[in-house]
Amino acid sequence: MNLRDAREGEEYLIKQIMTDDEELESFLFSLGCYEGEPITVISHGKGGCVVSIKDGRYSIDNDLAEAILV
Repeated sequence: MNLRDAREGEEYLIKQIMTDDEELESFLFSLGCYEGEPITVISHGKGGCVVSIKDGRYSIDNDLAEAILV
């Protein structure tokens, strides 16, 4: 399941980042978004979702949310 399908308020573990884009993967890593890390979807919107990773909250678009498998 990807983050677009995840329920709000429930904590998940990131299983895989599905991207061939090294820049994107590096960006996600800098946010603390990598395999084995807990992630929580705070809310879903039309353009994406707000997630909590470690002590930060980030807004990510739908394409990015689909690339993060939990």
